[in-house]
Amino acid sequence: MKSRVTRRLMPFLFLLYVVAYVDRINISFAGLQMTGELGFSDKVFGLGSGIFFFGYTALGIPGALLVERWSARRVMAMTLVVWGAVASMTGLIHTASEFYTMRVLLGVTEAGFFPGVITYLSHWYRAADRAKAVAMFMIAIPAAQVIASPVSAMLLRVHWLGLAGWRWLLLMEGAPAIACGIASWFYLTDRPRQARWLSESERNSLEADLARERELAAAATPISPWRALWHRDVLLCAGSYFGGTAANYGLSIWLPKMLQRLEGLSTLETTLLSAIPALFAIPVMLANGWHSDHSGERRWHAAMPRILAGVALATLTFQAMGTAPALALFSIAFAGIVAAYPPLWAIPSTALSASAAAASIGMINSIGNLGGFTGPYLIGWFSNRSGTYLGGLWVMVAALFFSAACVLLVRVRR
Repeated sequence: MKSRVTRRLMPFLFLLYVVAYVDRINISFAGLQMTGELGFSDKVFGLGSGIFFFGYTALGIPGALLVERWSARRVMAMTLVVWGAVASMTGLIHTASEFYTMRVLLGVTEAGFFPGVITYLSHWYRAADRAKAVAMFMIAIPAAQVIASPVSAMLLRVHWLGLAGWRWLLLMEGAPAIACGIASWFYLTDRPRQARWLSESERNSLEADLARERELAAAATPISPWRALWHRDVLLCAGSYFGGTAANYGLSIWLPKMLQRLEGLSTLETTLLSAIPALFAIPVMLANGWHSDHSGERRWHAAMPRILAGVALATLTFQAMGTAPALALFSIAFAGIVAAYPPLWAIPSTALSASAAAASIGMINSIGNLGGFTGPYLIGWFSNRSGTYLGGLWVMVAALFFSAACVLLVRVRR
């Protein structure tokens, strides 16, 4: 039964997150041409890249609650269609204010997607299997990097209808979200009891197991959704997620520019090499999620990868390096950043009742993703003032150690 659920849902959810993540990070590749054409400084580019998360923060909690209490299928479909349109329109900007506006709007339209999916997975997977399920979903992060790199490299070389390649990159990479939104309306099933692709006995068994787990979680931590937002462990998870997203998006957005500055690489070389850390991260993320479920341990499985990632980035600051050793350290860092996500996201739905867990997931996502603004913006700010990325690297190191410390303080049951 579990394998049937996985075969039915995970490939499609994985595809949706690939599309979502490409629309978030394609600005990093567009920036290789856009900043020069539009005259944007590193500070403007960093602010515009990170300001996405101001809009994203606003609707994270409502998105998760809508999935819990209304319909995942409807929420996903509407969210995807609207954000796809906004993502494409970003390719038509000309000024810094237009850049900021479109990035905020993209954040607002995409806000309900990720917490909605994490909540949705708790409707289908038992607690013991959720880290693996989250890992299968969130390998879309490195996979999106792998996919976006060659596609972006190709699109950056075109010059159709008098428009530069970076504009076509943004215009065309928004279209898949619209198509996936339409498909979501017809393909997704909200709850196991509605799944005609499972037998009646499988539906009943899965519903009974999940209901029993929800009752146990509610009895162990009997708090309302509102109180869950300010629960000690929820705030610690939010802090851990904040540190992780600051480093994740700092590295994702700025990696192409950091690589380009190392040895004067071409735009094509830079975009293709940017895929290597993501390729390395995929098996590491899956293995950490599997081992966390197998052992039942969450905190150290979330903390240790972040510590190793921080050490790798700190090593980059000590001496000048060529492309090969720098790529190796960037690969270790990126793998450590994303490998912590599966055990971290398995914590809320294991420890709280359904509505409280949905609210807490939205809260963690909303507060945590402010790190997605902090990381890119501070890297751009330091680069603008000093002409190097060293200050930005230390920001990511501090964020990763903060993330590890927060999750180790969580009081999670095995």
